[in-house]
Order: sequence, then structure tokens, then C-alpha cells
Amino acid sequence: MSQTIAVIGGDARYLELIRQLQTLPDAIIMLVGYDKLEQGYIGLKQVDFHELELEKLDAIVLPITGTDSEGYVETIFSDQTIQLTKEWFDQITRSTIVFTGISNAYLDEISANDAISLVPLLDRDDVAIYNSIPTAEGAIMMAIENTDYTIHSSRVIVTGFGRVGNTVANKFSALGAKVAVSARNIKDLARINEMGLTAFPLEKLHEYTSKCDLLINTIPAHVVDQKAIQQLPVSAVIIDLASKPGGTDFEYAKKRGIKAILARSLPSIVAPKTAGKILGDVVKQIMMDEGSTS
Repeated sequence: MSQTIAVIGGDARYLELIRQLQTLPDAIIMLVGYDKLEQGYIGLKQVDFHELELEKLDAIVLPITGTDSEGYVETIFSDQTIQLTKEWFDQITRSTIVFTGISNAYLDEISANDAISLVPLLDRDDVAIYNSIPTAEGAIMMAIENTDYTIHSSRVIVTGFGRVGNTVANKFSALGAKVAVSARNIKDLARINEMGLTAFPLEKLHEYTSKCDLLINTIPAHVVDQKAIQQLPVSAVIIDLASKPGGTDFEYAKKRGIKAILARSLPSIVAPKTAGKILGDVVKQIMMDEGSTS
């Protein structure tokens, strides 16, 4: 049985995601917001937003950023302005899966429609773990670009030991860095020690930053505060991998003359093809599972 999927907006990652969707058996893929690309490049039907027949859609794929608070979506490959209003979503009357990278209050409210099943891809463990690899590689790239010393033997502090923090700590350690990780959870601290890395509670971060060359934050909360930054050497660099606005007091870091970088969407910058394949594989699997149960 064929499935109709509308891909609305997206960045460079979505070119590979679309290629992955093309391998779905009997899939009908409609592209909205890709008019800057040559038709032959994608080889799929590009339609105007208003031409979509919502009653025929099995799935809608939104950009990684989802929508803003008014329903506008990111369209890198188009000059079109696309707004997904509540009235537009209300027209969906059949069971439709809406994929997004992240959700927000607007999309959460939209998903109150019983016909819509909202899937925030970046909330999934499988996507987040796979995505942590290009994120860590991006952090390595930024460390090399913004320092005048080798990663090998440098003193690195990673704040947070979630899916990204774990991978980042591993990758920098593998390159010969002296890695310390701060975390709140006592189980995480035990695991960090078991890995042969230095572990310390997050509330003691300021006690360790005086001997730090690279401070890499992965926690989406205000943890790299004035107290922690005050102890950093002026030559240190902060790389914040947390979602916007990050977890660093950037203003205070600037006052101290310390370089602090909010590194956003590293997977799309470092490895868009890999990042797109990760997303495409998950969307494809969910659609295949849905097709087998319908």
C-alpha cells in the first residue's frame, strides 16, 4: 500500500533524508520549499504549499527546527514564506504522523488534534546517540580551529554526561586529552571514573576550571556561570554544544577576554549527509512499521 509523505522545508540534511525516503516501497513524496533546487536533482514532485491535499497525507516531515511560535518553518532552499497555521493543521482528519526535529508549545498544542501523531526526532535516544558522533567531531574541529595547541595533552572539561557528553568525553580522550567530566548523577560519576576519566560533581565546577584549556558544555541550563568562568585561564576556550541559548554566561566570558562559542547544529555543518541518513533511517523505519500495521 502506497504512503504519501510531504517534506516541508529543511536544511542540507534533508537532501539525504529525502533520498532515504525514496527507498520506501511505493512511497509518494511531495516536496514543499525546494524550488531553488533543480527538479532533476531530487527527481521528485515539487509542489506549492497550497497544493497539498492534507486528506491524502500519511506523514508530514517538518524541519529539524520545527516551527516558530507562529507556525513559520525554515526554508533554506526556497524564498517562499510557509506558515503552518492551526487552521491548516485542523484540516488533517485522517491519521497522520508529523515528524519534527524539536517540538515547542505551538506544535504541542497542534498535536492535541487526535488525527495527528507528533514525533520529535531529536527526543529519541537512537537519533540523539547517532547525532552525538558528528556533534563530537564538530567540537573537535572547533577546538582545532580556535586554539594554538594540540588536543593531545590538553586539559579538557566536559559538563554533562548525557548522550552528547558521553561521546564528546570519549572522542577527546581517544585523542590524548586529559579529560574531566562534571555531572550531577552519582551513577554518571561512577561511570566516568570507570572509563578512566576524572569525575567531579557539577556544583564543584569552579574548583576545577583554573586548570582547563577547553571547557565543553553539553547541558542546556546556566551551568558555566561567572563563578566557573572567573577561574578559567584567559587562554581557555569555551565550546557550548547545548541548544540555544546554551548554558554559558557569554557576556561575562567576553568581559574576561575568554573566547566562548555557541556551536549550533553541528551535525548539519560537519556531516549533513550522515545526519540526514540518521534522520531518514528513523523516519523510514517508523513509516514501514506504520505500513505493516495499517
